Amino acid sequence: MAQAIKTRYRVGGMDCGACASKIETAVSRIPGVAEVGASYTAGTLNVVHEDVPFTTIQRAIKPLGYSLAPDGATAPADTAAHDHDHDHDHADTHAHFDLGEGPWWKTPKARLALTCGLALLAAWLVGLAVPAVAHYAVLVALLVGLIPIARRALAGAMAGTPFSIETLMSIAAIGAVIIGATEESAMVVLLFLIGELLEGVAASRARAAISGLAELVPKTALLVEGDGTREVPAASLALDAIIMVRPGDRIPADGTITQGESAVDESPVTGESMPRTKRPGDPVFAGTINADAVLNIRVTATASDNTIARIINLVEEAQESKAPTARFIDRFSVWYTPGVLVAGALVAIVPPLLLGQSWGEWVYKGLAILLIGCPCALVISTPAAIAAALSAGARRGLLLKGGAVLEGLRSITTVALDKTGTLTQGKPQVTDIHVVARSEARILSLAAALETGSSHPLALAILARAQADKVPVPPAAAAKAIAGKGVSGTVGGEAIFLGSLDAAAEQVTIGVDLRAVVDGFADAGKTVSVLLVGTEVAGILAMRDEPRADAKAGLAALKLINVDVIMLTGDNARTARAIGLDLGIAVRADLLPADKQAIVRDLQAQGRIVAKIGDGINDAPALAAADIGIAMGGGTDVALETADAASLHGRVNDIADMIGLSKSTMANITQNITVALGLKLVFLVTTILGITGLWPAILADTGATVLVTLNAVRLLAWRPR
Repeated sequence: MAQAIKTRYRVGGMDCGACASKIETAVSRIPGVAEVGASYTAGTLNVVHEDVPFTTIQRAIKPLGYSLAPDGATAPADTAAHDHDHDHDHADTHAHFDLGEGPWWKTPKARLALTCGLALLAAWLVGLAVPAVAHYAVLVALLVGLIPIARRALAGAMAGTPFSIETLMSIAAIGAVIIGATEESAMVVLLFLIGELLEGVAASRARAAISGLAELVPKTALLVEGDGTREVPAASLALDAIIMVRPGDRIPADGTITQGESAVDESPVTGESMPRTKRPGDPVFAGTINADAVLNIRVTATASDNTIARIINLVEEAQESKAPTARFIDRFSVWYTPGVLVAGALVAIVPPLLLGQSWGEWVYKGLAILLIGCPCALVISTPAAIAAALSAGARRGLLLKGGAVLEGLRSITTVALDKTGTLTQGKPQVTDIHVVARSEARILSLAAALETGSSHPLALAILARAQADKVPVPPAAAAKAIAGKGVSGTVGGEAIFLGSLDAAAEQVTIGVDLRAVVDGFADAGKTVSVLLVGTEVAGILAMRDEPRADAKAGLAALKLINVDVIMLTGDNARTARAIGLDLGIAVRADLLPADKQAIVRDLQAQGRIVAKIGDGINDAPALAAADIGIAMGGGTDVALETADAASLHGRVNDIADMIGLSKSTMANITQNITVALGLKLVFLVTTILGITGLWPAILADTGATVLVTLNAVRLLAWRPR
């Protein structure tokens, strides 16, 4: 038996949930196809199959009115869900597949609506000139729009979808002609085609919001070769290649700065409004803008795996996964459309048969009910809002892996956060320099001299503080590390030692006052290094991994929306308590990965809906166990893979923003469903009472669809509070 593979295709003309459903039904009937998933919001079709040719799938959906193009993503079915999009260049994929769509006014739907409109205008002019043939002129104009709709209805019925929107439209239009309402029938067909066109425009706008990210990456890069540079395609850059980026240019690849210092505007990718100063060793993202000076950058990710490609991939996969509300509406619509046909038939037949009413009047009302019952607005109400929200979040650095995550975030009652790299910056800083026998600048200078060349985190903290304070760093002679104690050497002819309090106490006497200072630093969760010059204490340096600048405000934002917060950390209790006291958060410390996972499960057993926030491998078990796991920016691949969502720029504020986006989205969906069902109910009553007819009926459907779509697209402008 052949191995099943998963292939992704791009679909043109698929603008609503009903379209996706028809395509899924048609493709699932092809021999050798095991599983099908179509997403109109992403414009994609995923097929698990046993080597079914592209042309076979194309032939199945072309009669339904859709175009198909390969996406270049194929993988074994068991790994495809995670890996298939890493096999190709996203930028190329989005730029080069040709679905024959282009600008909205050049799409097949626009051409058909325009042709039908011109035909009706011509029929009206012919009727004015030759009144005797006016009826036949309108009938011909009607057929211009109706024949393509009826063909799609027939193709859908043959492909397994007999109760489609096109079926309702075809029956209503043909029935109206039979009872003598040809002019109304023609106008109804034109309004239906215009509604379809508007759906397509709105769907394209939502897709463009995220696919437009691919355009942020420049097409070319300056590759450093020897003493010069050569312009090459950005997509061809290999790992570890060195590229040069001039001031004002966009960075063409993810990488690490090897030379230069400059402010980098990351707003196109992360939504961060202020440029960030980047120095050698700092990471940079493709698509961001180098503001000040020339940078040399070592490439760390190929074009198909850079940050923007991964964002696009994450959002498209998220859009392909249906939210619970969308799945319910899909199941509901399977019965809804046949129910509308039955209701229309009963309205048309029962009053004349049982009550002796006029056949013409009630058949007309039955046809109007078919138009009112078109499920477009209802089917589009949830996925349109989800797609817009996912795109809006991604453009602001909030990546959510699907509608289920987006819906679930609004219900979070407890947020459990890791300490290191989540609430804190993830690296120690020199917070205090206690002067004893040398000046503050001299203490820092001597300590930096001993630590030069070391990669220890505490050494890097001292060197960073020396660089920031611009103190001179003299050369040290005979510098050496003393295992478990510290580092020693000679600077300017003086013997220098930098180490722990206990190690320093072995060489000199540490007074009670000095020990009290050290104890105070320790109580604050700080690591202390004592600097000795000869046989005297020169000073004390205290270091700590400090809270992020936005941590306190981010936690306050969560408390403001009645979400409880707790810190879960593997760090020692003394340090964790000090950080917790600064931030005003409950603390559980000295935890192993399994302990964090157990605490998450205990909270869930108490009825809490738990979100776990972390950035490391040790957070992965708890991230997976939580109702929703959120990885912070710069986290490990394991954390990002395990999590349900990710904050690209790693701000604590982003957690409250995600919950806010979820609440805004669900409010939008509620509004959409209310509009979709409310308008139908109003026009259903007015039609049965004889107040409204066919024209208002199609306006009720088309109008509801347009209102729902425009309301959903409004989420693209969402901003965090």
